[in-house]
Amino acid sequence: MSEIRIAVTGAAGRMGRELIRVISTTSGCVLSGGTEAPGSPHVGADLGTLAGLPPLGLAVTTDPLELVVGSDAVIDFTAPAPTVEMAGLAANARIVHVIGTTGLGESDDAAIKAAARHATVIKAGNMSLGVNLLTAVTRRIAEALDADFDIEIIEMHHRQKVDAPSGTALMLGAAAAEGRGIDLKTNSVKARDGHTGARRRGDIGFATLRGGTVVGDHTVVFAGEGERIEITHRAADRSIFARGAVKAALWGQGKGPGLFNMIDVLGL
Repeated sequence: MSEIRIAVTGAAGRMGRELIRVISTTSGCVLSGGTEAPGSPHVGADLGTLAGLPPLGLAVTTDPLELVVGSDAVIDFTAPAPTVEMAGLAANARIVHVIGTTGLGESDDAAIKAAARHATVIKAGNMSLGVNLLTAVTRRIAEALDADFDIEIIEMHHRQKVDAPSGTALMLGAAAAEGRGIDLKTNSVKARDGHTGARRRGDIGFATLRGGTVVGDHTVVFAGEGERIEITHRAADRSIFARGAVKAALWGQGKGPGLFNMIDVLGL
């Protein structure tokens, strides 16, 4: 069986470089290319050198169409606008699109859902095995406990992260809401300031912390009368997300059109 050709968008970013390293050392796949935004000082650089590896003979390009033409899958940890553009290109090329981009809005999600009618799209707020286990457990606990247990989600990331709450926190919130059988959008509190009054029964709260070089910490708290359950995941290395994304790209081969997530990939 031939190796799966995987491309990387945002190749010069922290996740892009990590993805290059993981793809280059994972059996069954090969790096097929990488993009950066026009004007980036890394355009034209060798992708291997960029990631601290020996030269791979592949240069960073600004053309996403060039990327999808020679690939079986593309992994995308960029920003909403380029991700939506890539979703359309990947759908037209009928290749697997793995999306780890966060901060997506409703219109972005709608465009990605439309693209998934034509190709395999795997989208998750977090690609790590541990976080997806945490998500599955959160849903089960929320299902088992009634609204006498308040749900709060606490997340912390490095100072450079631009969206809040994190995609992972929102994914955990969605799992808790699903377990409770409620709508997250109308039952969530993402900011508290001043005289807020008593906590509304059934709400799911979010607390966002930013600082230092924290890769990603997430805690789900179920607080009841006289007792509290806390489950936590702490990420120490971005390679866990890269490995999960590459696993998703390989899993998606031959799956056909549809919108999937890491719970599907991991069989959870």
